Amino acid sequence: MAGHSKWANIQHRKGRQDEKRGKIWTRIVREITVAARTGGGDPAMNPRLRLAIEKAKAANMPADRVKYNVDKATGSLDGISYEEIRYEGYGIGGAAIIVDTMTDNKVRTVAEVRHAFSKNGGNMGTEGSVAFQFKHCGQLIFAPGTSEDKVMEVALEAGADDVITDDDGAIEVLTAPGGFEAVKTALEAAGLTAEVAGVTMRAENTIELSGEDAERMQKLLDVLEDLDDTQDIYHNAAL
Repeated sequence: MAGHSKWANIQHRKGRQDEKRGKIWTRIVREITVAARTGGGDPAMNPRLRLAIEKAKAANMPADRVKYNVDKATGSLDGISYEEIRYEGYGIGGAAIIVDTMTDNKVRTVAEVRHAFSKNGGNMGTEGSVAFQFKHCGQLIFAPGTSEDKVMEVALEAGADDVITDDDGAIEVLTAPGGFEAVKTALEAAGLTAEVAGVTMRAENTIELSGEDAERMQKLLDVLEDLDDTQDIYHNAAL
C-alpha cells in the first residue's frame, strides 16, 4: 500500500526533540511511574512498563534510576501521584492536535494547555473533538532504502495489520497496540531496526501547511511541547 511522504516530517521532529533532550528523562520517569503503578513493577508482566524501560535505555538513563522509580511507583518508596489527562484542540488551518499529559495538578495543567492554544493561534476543543481523526496503533517506520519485501514478509508473518510504502521510500508498519512488541521483536530478529517505533495516535489524514502557516503551527507545537506536564503530542499537520 502506498502512502504520503512523511520521512522529512519525522526527521524534523526527531531533530527538535534532540534539542530538548534535557526534558526527556523527566517524561520517561513519569511514564515509568504510571506504568508501574497501574500494571505492577515486573516488566515481564507489564508491557507498558517494558516499553517505558526501553525508552529509558535509549535515553541512557542509568538502571539504578529506573529501578528507583519503579520501586517508588509500586509503594516501596513514597512518591507523587500522577494522573494522565488528554487534551484535544485545533491548530493553524484547522489542523488537529492531541496533547497527552501527566500531572499532579490538573487545574494547573488545563490552564497552561488552554493558554498555549489561545495565545498561539489555536483553539482547545472538547473531549473527542479531534481524536476520531487518529488511530491508536503500533507504528514502526524504516528509513528509505530498507528492503520493502523483507519488511513486508517479516511484519505480516508476525501479525502486522499493514505495511505502507511512502512516496519518499520510507516504510511504515502498522500493528494493533497489543501486537506491537511481537512485530517489533520479529523485525529486529531479522536485522530490521526501525528509526521510529512505538504505540502512537496516527493521523488518518494530513493537512498540508507551508510558509507562514507552517511557522505558526510549529510555534504552537513547540509551546505545547515545552509545557512541563506534556508527555506526547500528536497532530495531522504536514509541515
